[in-house]
Amino acid sequence: MDEEQKHPLSQMEALAEIFRAQLVGCLEEALQGRRGLFSAPVQLEEGETEWVAAERLRELAGALQGVFAQNEDRFALCDEFLDLCTMHGEYHPGERKLARAFLDRIERGEVGTPTEEPRPW
Repeated sequence: MDEEQKHPLSQMEALAEIFRAQLVGCLEEALQGRRGLFSAPVQLEEGETEWVAAERLRELAGALQGVFAQNEDRFALCDEFLDLCTMHGEYHPGERKLARAFLDRIERGEVGTPTEEPRPW
C-alpha cells in the first residue's frame, strides 16, 4: 500500500476521533441535565438556550456517515448516535437516561458490537 492509500485512512481515523471526543463531551453535558443532544427541544424552558454544539454534532454525524459510506465503510459510533436521535415519543427514555446508557456502552467498548440483551433504552 503506497502513502496515498494510507493517508485517507488516517484522515478517517482522525475524523472519527474528533467526533468521539465531541460526542463524549456532549453526553457528559446531557448527564448534567442539558436538553437537546438527541434532538432540538420542541420548546425551550425559561433560561434555556439552544445547544449549538449538539446541533453541530448531529450535522457532523450525518456528514461522517456519508463520508464513511462513500469509502464503503461504516462508523458504528456515529450510526448508533444517529439511531438514538430518531427516538422520540412518550415511551422512550429521556435524554439523561439515553446519555448515561450510551456513554456506559462507549466506555465499555460495546458500541458497534452486537448485544445479546436488549439495549437499556
